[in-house]
Amino acid sequence: MTIVLMLIVVTAESFRALLHHQAGVDLLALLTLAGALALEQYLAGSVIAFMFASGRSLEEYANGRARKELTALLERRPKVAHLCNSSGIQEVSVDTLHAGDHLLIKPGEAVPVDGLLLTKTAQVDESTITGESRLQRRYLGEQLLSGAINAGGPLELRALKSAAESTYAGIVHMVEEAQAGKAPFTRMADRYALLFIPIALFIAAAAWVSSGDPVRALAVLVVATPCPLILAAPIAIISAISRAARRGILVKNGDALEQLAIVKNILFDKTGTLTTGHSKLVGIETTSRFQPAEVLRLAASLDQFSLHSTAQSLVSEAQRRNLDISFPDQVVEEPGEGLRGQVEGHSVSVGSLSLVLGDQGPDGWVQTQLQKMEMRGLSGAFVGVDGHLAGVLLLADQIRMETPRALRELHRAGIRHTVMLSGDRQDVAETVAISLGFDSVLAERSPADKVAAVEAECRNAITAMVGDGINDAPALAAADVGIAMGARGAGASAEAADVVLLVDRLDRLPEGIHIARRGRHIALQSVLVGMGLSGIAMIFAAFGYLSPVAGALLQEGIDVAVIINALRALRPLPQYLAEARLPVEIADKLRHEHSELQPVLDHIDATIQMLSSGLSTNIHEDLKSLAMIIQEQLLTHEHEDEDKLYPKLVKIMHGFDPLGSMSHTHREIFRLARRYEQLTNEYTKNELSDFQLRELRSLLLSLVTIVRLHFAQEEEIYFTLSDTQQ
Repeated sequence: MTIVLMLIVVTAESFRALLHHQAGVDLLALLTLAGALALEQYLAGSVIAFMFASGRSLEEYANGRARKELTALLERRPKVAHLCNSSGIQEVSVDTLHAGDHLLIKPGEAVPVDGLLLTKTAQVDESTITGESRLQRRYLGEQLLSGAINAGGPLELRALKSAAESTYAGIVHMVEEAQAGKAPFTRMADRYALLFIPIALFIAAAAWVSSGDPVRALAVLVVATPCPLILAAPIAIISAISRAARRGILVKNGDALEQLAIVKNILFDKTGTLTTGHSKLVGIETTSRFQPAEVLRLAASLDQFSLHSTAQSLVSEAQRRNLDISFPDQVVEEPGEGLRGQVEGHSVSVGSLSLVLGDQGPDGWVQTQLQKMEMRGLSGAFVGVDGHLAGVLLLADQIRMETPRALRELHRAGIRHTVMLSGDRQDVAETVAISLGFDSVLAERSPADKVAAVEAECRNAITAMVGDGINDAPALAAADVGIAMGARGAGASAEAADVVLLVDRLDRLPEGIHIARRGRHIALQSVLVGMGLSGIAMIFAAFGYLSPVAGALLQEGIDVAVIINALRALRPLPQYLAEARLPVEIADKLRHEHSELQPVLDHIDATIQMLSSGLSTNIHEDLKSLAMIIQEQLLTHEHEDEDKLYPKLVKIMHGFDPLGSMSHTHREIFRLARRYEQLTNEYTKNELSDFQLRELRSLLLSLVTIVRLHFAQEEEIYFTLSDTQQ
């Protein structure tokens, strides 16, 4: 009875596979069960039926374990939210939320929609959406992603999007799409089956003819059923996809994983991919009537009413500098231009040049600033106060901290050619590409030009395209592997991509390539080893050394072995295992100290500008004041780093004197600061000569340039040493 029932099941599955034009070794199982029944080998048939059923159960268990990370993403979607309104706090469905809603997130709850943090600080767990295992600290004005878990006290949030438009909804959609995908190794296994089935039938027939014993033919079919390649290959691929998902890398299907494993060329869009996609204040240029800090303070006061990312960036920068932001009145937003309003009785406007100047034409000062912005590849927010141009806040899209390291790792992983695509001017794009280590750069490219560049690379080798914005979607679709930076939501680029980096970090790309390569290698290994073992067992069975019962037990052992081997793709990569690391809290504190010193660097920049323009009425006092600030704030920080921090870092770094070059930079900073102090003491009388002005400018330019570079190098070290890869 057991044999008959299993025979019916296998017949139905084989018929369904044929309807879908799929060849499979279920055909061998069908012949084996039918043969056992015909030859009255009931014990062997029962064992075969049991082994076949247990093999399918084992396959389902392995598949479930492999898909665990993807399924977890679906199960953790936020469902309810606490809405704050005039009636108090109400529990509502997430689907009813809209942009602008004021929300309360209780401890342990998921953030229901993307929004701006209204609480001073918050601690959140973003592991579900980004793969980051450590808790993240967020500050007032920062954006929180839907799906993150509140790991601290109650926090308040202003919704930026509805639930359907938020990050987690996009992730859920992409995960559902990924789960619906069929691994290419399933199709590859089918192709192997087309070869394997005739071989198995030929050996079985030969054994029967040569021996005259049909039981030998049955034994051959037993050890060929079910073939390990059908079980192991898809499990290895799904395991690799699941491992990638755990690290914040969503691979939508097995075909994308296989292509990612063999990619040779990678093209990168610049904005939002190599950079953060968020503007950061890098300088403040003011007219003679206004001070830089005052211009930023007034602009940030007005920008509190804007949800634009640049406005929120300016608000956060003003708060970081401890500026006293006021509450604005009569705020009016001009779409695409900026904001107007009243701040402390002053009429303030922030935004485009046309908004601030109105009908007035740009003067020489404005022309100079526009040229400077164009040459440096910067954007700017102009600020007007009481009808007068007060200044311009210079903004730049910052290079991601991990970008240089990611490119170095890609080259070490065997990527032959890296290309930066940009719409920027050639000279600006080349400067960025050289600083990051790209093999080539294609500048001044439109979306159509980017597609043409991707197609050209695809003709040479398997090519991936990495992008972020909506205009990158055509290029992503044209590539062999489209890779989207999707941590901020699933837009058109994420929909067009084959792989989505859910964590907002580019260094997950080389890790994803390593995971894909290992998954593909394990799948091939399981296929070849499993078929080889089955082939050897068929030879032994053909010569009468294996009975049908013994063959069934042996085949089950082979199945278990190859499935266990396939599940190795779930394990972490050896090179990404945790080592001795700098505690994350300390690394964040050290980077925050650099942020607190930014006003000192701005002061140096302002002094350089003052020396160039000669507008100061009390230049000697200004120079001495700066010398004191450098001594008390900047040099104190550098001495503490040299004497206290570096000895601790050396203990967790490899090699002899790994921070020797950084200590040399400290000494150069000390030398320049000392020389500046000497000159300010010497130039205490009379009007400064042109030579003296040039010498002071040269010193300060050298000092601020070295300090900025030094900070960037230190922050990369802190980032690397504190980077948890579990």
